[in-house]
Amino acid sequence: MSEQLERLQKVIAKSGVTSRRKAEVLITEGKVTVNGETITELGTKVSPKDVIEFEGIPLENPEKIYLLFHKPTGVITSVSDDKGRKVVTDYFPQLDLRIFPVGRLDYDTSGLLLLTNDGDFANLMTHPKYKMKKKYVAKLKGFLLREQVKELERGIMLEDGKTAPAIVKVKSQDKLKNTTLVEITIHEGRNRQVRRMFAHFGHEVIKLSRIEYGPLTLKGLNAGDARELTPHEVKTLRNMSLHKS
Repeated sequence: MSEQLERLQKVIAKSGVTSRRKAEVLITEGKVTVNGETITELGTKVSPKDVIEFEGIPLENPEKIYLLFHKPTGVITSVSDDKGRKVVTDYFPQLDLRIFPVGRLDYDTSGLLLLTNDGDFANLMTHPKYKMKKKYVAKLKGFLLREQVKELERGIMLEDGKTAPAIVKVKSQDKLKNTTLVEITIHEGRNRQVRRMFAHFGHEVIKLSRIEYGPLTLKGLNAGDARELTPHEVKTLRNMSLHKS
């Protein structure tokens, strides 16, 4: 049985040293060796038996970590920000491992966000073909009409194509404040998708939070809190994705 070969930059990124994009720069700059030989070609593939060194230090496969984080509003879903704003990884200064967010939540959106150092897991969670369900609760300006709910459940046309059918449940409407509280479940992850779906009908989203991700919820977590996923939760998420592919 032949050994599995992977691109060198992918293996470096998996090790937790840096991102894949930065790994490509390190390779072209001649800072990476494989079995003692300096490699500068980005297409180079390596096996698990190859000895890879970055600036003379051997790569090690880090312990895999999976975190469930209750992201507050006003925080960037990124590992850095050129404007100096707070990012989600700022909440984990005690971790020696390099972690990154799985997918994204907008700056002004709160709720359930996963972080990990496992690139394969992140891909399973975010790739459109795996159809991971995400439930949001939104507070809208105006009243969401029954026909609008039906349209959302069928799929609506946005500038980047038709949305997949959503599950929509109106929780309450406040006639005095002219607002609607609604739950919406989708499995896509387009940029600001939920906000754009409601804007399609002229409804501004006043407040938005992701409350479920697959089988996961925010139970017991206040904004800014986090916990590790259990091995069973990680396995369940993997199985859910793979069975839908």
